[in-house]
Amino acid sequence: MEAIATGLGERGIATLRYQFPYMEKGGKRPDPPAVAHAAVRAAVAEAGRRCAGVPLLAGGKSFGGRMTSQAQAAAPLAGVKGLAFFAFPLHPAGKPSTDRAKHLSDIKIPMLFLQGTRDALAFLDELQPVIASFEERATLKLFENADHSFHVPARSGRTDAEVRGDLMDAVAAWIEGAIGRA
Repeated sequence: MEAIATGLGERGIATLRYQFPYMEKGGKRPDPPAVAHAAVRAAVAEAGRRCAGVPLLAGGKSFGGRMTSQAQAAAPLAGVKGLAFFAFPLHPAGKPSTDRAKHLSDIKIPMLFLQGTRDALAFLDELQPVIASFEERATLKLFENADHSFHVPARSGRTDAEVRGDLMDAVAAWIEGAIGRA
């Protein structure tokens, strides 16, 4: 996420990075949803305080994105105009399902899904119909040969840095288009 924050900053997009309590403690087991949702809400409140009057976006990578989406679905995050998910974890590895997407239908603001085509936590044949069901509220941007960490194999002819650059460009373009119109 540090590289993502840096890349967004280079494109004029401010970010507020934070850690979930389990990360602060050095734990490996993620926080229960209620604790994670509270951390998301606290981060959004801090971003709103620091950047009063600026349209806010929320999101995260993998677990962070899923917890942000769940928090938004439960009750809108104050001032948030859109959600960006880096590698949304549609299902656990080796257990294809769309159960983790059920709450997304309760979200009424624009959503951006940035996914690698080799992501073992979001098989495209399951993810694409889910996102299509949200019509104009959701945008899917695919990154060819990228895995859940947006790593690409050398044989792809691309580097991880190039993929990260494309990720940041996609976010910036989406903000300009989807959020700029909202």
